[in-house]
Amino acid sequence: MGNIEERLAQMEIMIKNPSFRQAKGKANETSYWVFDYAPEDELAVRSRISYLQNKNFQGTDGFQLVVYDLYDLIIDHLQSKNFMEKCYIQEERHGIRRLQDAIRHTLKITDKENLLVKYISENTPKNAVVFLTGTGKCFPLLQAPEVFNKVLYNMPKGFASVPMVLFYPGTYTEQELIIFNEYPEDNYYRAFRLVW
Repeated sequence: MGNIEERLAQMEIMIKNPSFRQAKGKANETSYWVFDYAPEDELAVRSRISYLQNKNFQGTDGFQLVVYDLYDLIIDHLQSKNFMEKCYIQEERHGIRRLQDAIRHTLKITDKENLLVKYISENTPKNAVVFLTGTGKCFPLLQAPEVFNKVLYNMPKGFASVPMVLFYPGTYTEQELIIFNEYPEDNYYRAFRLVW
């Protein structure tokens, strides 16, 4: 993979390039990118994202950098519905699989009314680059295949001009995702890999 600081610096240069923000994906859909990294580099990645977000606070690079932590979005939703205690009980009594199903259901992950899609689309300006973080924190409640297939590809058509970068603690080969470099995840993905 290469040195994480060098890769993050190259990513910063790339997202500032106007052509990155106008690019189309592999099948002429929205530009989705995966920045995969070794799990032990998590703190360096978080630090650089925070730095970039603060640096771009007013959209000084010609775009607004918007960061969504998927884990935080899920927890915020569960707390707003007073579901946290129910989640603890569900996991204790029925295990993680039943809890996964319950959380997917409450977020409408497989539905056209997907609440993550709704929140991101309603809170993202048109001239933006979106960073999706928290994938590792979500595992196994929300896995990368669901982010790709149930969140990103259900974004409204107006999002075709908004590039999104999914930060992934593991390995992405454009054919396979391996979270934490240990657990293969299912499905095929149509996203570019940010490679340096």
